[in-house]
Amino acid sequence: MKRQCFALDLKNDAALIAEYEHWHKAENGWPEIRKSIIDAGVIDMQIYRTGNRLFMIMETDDNFRNEEKAAMDAANPKVWEWEQLMWKFQEPLPWAADNEKWVKMDQIYKL
Repeated sequence: MKRQCFALDLKNDAALIAEYEHWHKAENGWPEIRKSIIDAGVIDMQIYRTGNRLFMIMETDDNFRNEEKAAMDAANPKVWEWEQLMWKFQEPLPWAADNEKWVKMDQIYKL
């Protein structure tokens, strides 16, 4: 199993942040999105927030590849629709590459 961590900012607007959290409650999430995550080999995914900064932890199987997940997402119209909706709330980190949302974090410490 592999662990990857990512960061992303939300627009610093209380109403938009509340709506973003609404969409991420289990009862409001789209089942097609959950299925696409699981089908790609993600075993567990958690998102945390402080202020307008998001932190995502992904536990994946050993065969998971970010590039393959990106290709699967690009070919899935429902994932594309979800991502377009999420851009309403999200803004890239200042150091993100063009069109990059979630920026992979480097581990700098482990107990």
